[in-house]
Amino acid sequence: MKKHILCLGDSNTHGYCADPADCADGGIRFNEEERWTCRLQAALGPDYLVTEEGLSGRTTVFVDPLHESMDALSVLYPLLKSHEFLDLLVIMLGTNDTKERLGANACAIGKGLRRLVRKAQSIDCWAGGQPNLLIVAPPAIGKGVERSPVAQEMGLGCVEKSLRLPGQFRAVAAETRCHFLDANALGLAHNPIDFMHLTRESHARLAAALAERIPTLF
Repeated sequence: MKKHILCLGDSNTHGYCADPADCADGGIRFNEEERWTCRLQAALGPDYLVTEEGLSGRTTVFVDPLHESMDALSVLYPLLKSHEFLDLLVIMLGTNDTKERLGANACAIGKGLRRLVRKAQSIDCWAGGQPNLLIVAPPAIGKGVERSPVAQEMGLGCVEKSLRLPGQFRAVAAETRCHFLDANALGLAHNPIDFMHLTRESHARLAAALAERIPTLF
C-alpha cells in the first residue's frame, strides 16, 4: 500500500502563477512539471501517493464575507474522509488569514490553525488510526504587496502579520504534537507582480525540501 499524503493549502498549493512569463504554459497555473505538489510526487516515487487540495483564497477557520467555503474548517470532515486513509496531512495555510477584512491578528491566526489541527486529528481517516500532520509555515508576504495590484484586496497589516506566523505556527505544532517546517528558512522567492505567490524555482525548492523531510515522518 502506498503512503498517502494529502496537501491542504491555498493558491500556492493550487499552483497559481501571477507572472505568465514564469510559467511554461504562459497561463495562471503552473503545470504538472512545475507545481510543488507534483514535483514532490515525482521525487518521492511510486511508493507514495501525493494528493493536491489547494484552493485560492483558502483560510484556516475564518469565514470570508465575500466568498463562500473559503475556510478549511467547514469542509475538513468531508475532505479528509473522501481521501481516507491518510498517512500524512501537510497543511500550508495562513497567508489569506492576514487579509484586513477578516480582522485576525497573528495570535488569532495561530489559534485558528490550532482549531483546524485539532479537528483534523479527531477525524477517523488515518492509516493505522494515528494522526500524522506536518504544519508548514507559509513564506511571509513581501513588502512589495503594498504597491501591487492586490494591495487593496489584502489591505493593511498583512505583511507584518505574515512575518509573525512562523512563531505562532511553531508553537501550535509543539502543542498539538505535529511536525513543523518553516518555509521561510528555505530561501523561497515570490514573483515580482503580487509578492505573494511562489516562483517556479521556489516550487521546485519547496518540493525538494519536503521530499527530503517527509520520508522521516512515518
